[in-house]
Amino acid sequence: MGYIITIAREFSSGGREFGRCLANELGIAYYDKEILDDIVAKSSYSEEYIKQVSENKPLTLPPITLGNSFFSYSNQDLKQILDVQNIQSKIIKEYAEKSSCVIIGRGADFILKDKHPIRIFVYADDKTKLERCRKNEKDKLDIPDKKLLKHIKKIDDKRKSYYQFFTGYKWGDKVNYDLMINTSGADIKTLAHYFAELIKNTRFKEDRS
Repeated sequence: MGYIITIAREFSSGGREFGRCLANELGIAYYDKEILDDIVAKSSYSEEYIKQVSENKPLTLPPITLGNSFFSYSNQDLKQILDVQNIQSKIIKEYAEKSSCVIIGRGADFILKDKHPIRIFVYADDKTKLERCRKNEKDKLDIPDKKLLKHIKKIDDKRKSYYQFFTGYKWGDKVNYDLMINTSGADIKTLAHYFAELIKNTRFKEDRS
């Protein structure tokens, strides 16, 4: 088995760019928005609906795990949300079976736990996240720092709730990851290069074969 790498990330930490650069450095597949496209292709749900529920905790229910029966709930809306998650889980497992890859978000570290992926969490300080958010989203250029940080935190809170709901684990807790990468003030491409070398020159690959 080659490299199966999952990347969880704080919003505007550069995690998506880091994952893409890491995949390029290692010469392996990269999956992010492709997951959304495949869910649309393999389900009857609209792209807008899937975007809405794919990283949000369903309603206000206690955590579950992927090992439970998703369809024991009576709420139809919840059944649809969990159906999307089931399809997503199958797609992610198919990616991992197909070849070495980097997969962004969506609780892939938990979905692929039996394959012992290299689990990475990417984070950054507020200053860096503000700069990256404004660089990547031009409509955020004139938003005051305080308001923009609130927006960033809101997205991270949704990711945290989603992850805990579907896995039972704490998002961003170092005990749940193999590498914690701080991108504050860093050049993402350079950072990805160094970590690719680290992965290639350590026993990460052998330990997961």
